[in-house]
Amino acid sequence: MDDRPWSIVQELLMGIISPKKLTTASKAFITLLLIIFSPILIIAVFLYLLWGAILYIVIWLTWQKQRVLFVYSDSPVWKDYIEREILPYIQDRTVILNWSERRNWKNSLAVLAFRYFGGYRNFNPIAIVFRPFHFMKTYRFFEAFKEFKHGNPKEVDQIKKELFDYIGI
Repeated sequence: MDDRPWSIVQELLMGIISPKKLTTASKAFITLLLIIFSPILIIAVFLYLLWGAILYIVIWLTWQKQRVLFVYSDSPVWKDYIEREILPYIQDRTVILNWSERRNWKNSLAVLAFRYFGGYRNFNPIAIVFRPFHFMKTYRFFEAFKEFKHGNPKEVDQIKKELFDYIGI
């Protein structure tokens, strides 16, 4: 019997459950838990994907001219650049959210779309472009602005150029 899958599980659980190796009883218990909870997991994944599809369809139907969701904050690193170099060119086709004002956000389509499609890392600043019958495309500026902060605007300019090219500016 190949123990590779169990060794991966064991590495993941090492130090959390016990520093000892998994016994046959532990392997059987984990297998039983996976079998019992797999229908719930499958349903949860299905519902998550269905929610994403519903968001796509509603965005395609309601955002006729505004196909871009842009989220940024009042960070001194990027606020001036974004308000000077990006927003004036895309604002007529963009729904804009300011992360610094998120406490005032209502549950709008833009907020729901950002929470679903924005992810949990490097999500600010971000541009999410929705085109009918295409998967959305994200442009994450966070890492590029880290370089920008140190005097290297090359990556920010590259991402901005790719965004502008994709939306036809």
